[in-house]
This record gives sequence, C-alpha cells and structure tokens, in this order.
Amino acid sequence: MRRKFRATLAGTAAVAALAFVVPSSQAVVVPEHAVNLCQTASFYLNFNHATNAPAQYLYTLTYGQKVGHTPGKQPDYYGWDSTFDFQTQQWGYMEDACIGGYGSW
Repeated sequence: MRRKFRATLAGTAAVAALAFVVPSSQAVVVPEHAVNLCQTASFYLNFNHATNAPAQYLYTLTYGQKVGHTPGKQPDYYGWDSTFDFQTQQWGYMEDACIGGYGSW
C-alpha cells in the first residue's frame, strides 16, 4: 500500500511540473468559422487600451470574406473582436457588428 501512495505522489508532482512548463493561458483556441457581414471592414493588428480603439491598420476586408472568432474565448474590447482572417492567415481586430454567419461554412 505504501508503494502505491508513493507512485501517486510522483505522478501528481509530474503533472504539477508540467503545468508550469505549459501555461494554460497560451492554449490555442481554434476560432469558429464566420464571415464578414459588412460591405467593407477595417482590419487592425492591435488594440490600444489607452484609447479604447484599434491600432495599426492592416487592410480592408470585403463582404463575405471568411473570418473566425470564438465569442467568450478570444478577446473582445469595446466592440472590437480578436479575429482570424482565413484568407491571409492573419490575426487582427475588426468590429463585432461585422462578424456573423457563425458555422455557415
């Protein structure tokens, strides 16, 4: 019985050590498939928390372009969502109102 207890402690210690090596905050969440519902939508690289606005304009998305965002899993700041553009394989921020059609493709 004593040997079993030691094995359990060793296993628990190994799991605890692994938790420090791979923090859960860096876990990748695959974005849900969606589309751009706006005629055009600006796509930005970052979000500036000092001004509560997106920063570093990248390009413009067109209507129907395939994007990805998982509500509740990826950041959403003041109506600007962290979004993945499947066409360019780029992460950025776009207006929440322009994201829709979840699961449509």
